[in-house]
Amino acid sequence: MFGSTLWLTLATLIGLAAGFAREWLLVDAWGASLRSDAFLVALFLPEAVRMAMATGLFSSAALPLYQERDASQQAAWLSALTSRVLAVGLGVAILFHLAAPLWVSLIGPGLSAEGQILARQSLQLLAWCVPGFLLHALLCIPLQAHARFVLAGLGSLLFNFPPVVYLALQGGQAEPVGLAMSCVAGSLLMPLALLPAMRGMGWRPWRVQAKDRCGQQLLQRLAPLLASTLASQGLALLERMVASLLGEGAVTWLNFARKLINLPMVALMSLNQVLLGLMGGKSEAERLALLRRGTAMATLLTLPVAVGVVGAAEPLIALLLPSQASGGILASLLGWLSLTLLFAAWNALLARYAYAVGDTRLPLACELGGNALNALLLSLLPWWLGLKGIAVAALLGVLLTGLLLMRKQRLLAQLDWKRQWGAGLLMPILALLIPMNVPGGWWQLGAATVAGLALMLASALLLRPWQVR
Repeated sequence: MFGSTLWLTLATLIGLAAGFAREWLLVDAWGASLRSDAFLVALFLPEAVRMAMATGLFSSAALPLYQERDASQQAAWLSALTSRVLAVGLGVAILFHLAAPLWVSLIGPGLSAEGQILARQSLQLLAWCVPGFLLHALLCIPLQAHARFVLAGLGSLLFNFPPVVYLALQGGQAEPVGLAMSCVAGSLLMPLALLPAMRGMGWRPWRVQAKDRCGQQLLQRLAPLLASTLASQGLALLERMVASLLGEGAVTWLNFARKLINLPMVALMSLNQVLLGLMGGKSEAERLALLRRGTAMATLLTLPVAVGVVGAAEPLIALLLPSQASGGILASLLGWLSLTLLFAAWNALLARYAYAVGDTRLPLACELGGNALNALLLSLLPWWLGLKGIAVAALLGVLLTGLLLMRKQRLLAQLDWKRQWGAGLLMPILALLIPMNVPGGWWQLGAATVAGLALMLASALLLRPWQVR
């Protein structure tokens, strides 16, 4: 688990770093302005598809189906699905392109008329990223089944590389159309990089027939996961809608904070994929032992990061965006969002515990409960607390989802959730003592880093996730 997670983490970390660089360069070039808000509204739908694929929507449903076949059946299954997946990708792209005015009005109701035009033009180009995203997700299935996690994990880097290069070269002269075209180029690089490996695994895309009903079988497994993803993306959509109504620049700040918080989540995404592969075909006792190790490792990785972000949010923002105003707003938003790290990580692992035995419906039901609470709070808290109200709503929603996942799977007595969750709420609150007592700037950043490293060491000695218990 640890070796595979480490290599996949390194590969994915590079990709997410490139994604963060894209957002950083965009804010540096355009600032928190109408142009940046409009482009991020346009990018929402294609990025939602990409992130759904990256976080395991396709692999959670397809990997067990692939593994239960022999080598010849696997090649036929993969080849037959290729044309079907491409057709779906083209259909979705056409839907996004033709209905761009409607989507923009829905996602960014607070945009001005000029912003609506800019967002619509960008979305009509960005829509054509979708076929590449879906094909890449399909071709990653055999790679994950053969433990070739690194090659599968390079998708984010390949997608983000062209827009990062474009923004780095153009700077303030960058145009939304050029940035959108570079994103489309990145989406094509993703599957193209996998083609040499696919040839060695018997992939023959011109063979569109399979002996079994591969498409129907996959859809049956995928339907609950797709509903879960739509619910999650619906929340993200609601967040962006609310942010667009909070004033110009709010969408940009929310998006930047989410991207920054996602960086430490990279190891957890890797852990989820590795854990799902290891749990396949195991007994309940073996799966429970893997889950305990996985949740302990999630705590070890997320808790120090949350403490570091809360303790050094303001100097971190000043370091990344020295020329931007409203750093205090972004720092507050980052601090609150960091509280969700541990609980979101646990929820992903608890869901994969069910996925490993083919149950994709139970996690959906639990997630819908948490999402309903989140949506209710989104209609209330942001008007009272501003942008940080979005983060508070997200925190309470993921807490409810986690409790439901453990209760429905009878894991409340099997996992050390009270102690680890208690630390997940208490330690970041104690980290507030750092900005209250340490001078700002590098001193504060250094103190928060030391506190995070010390907590990681203490957590490692206490939890010992490398031991089987």
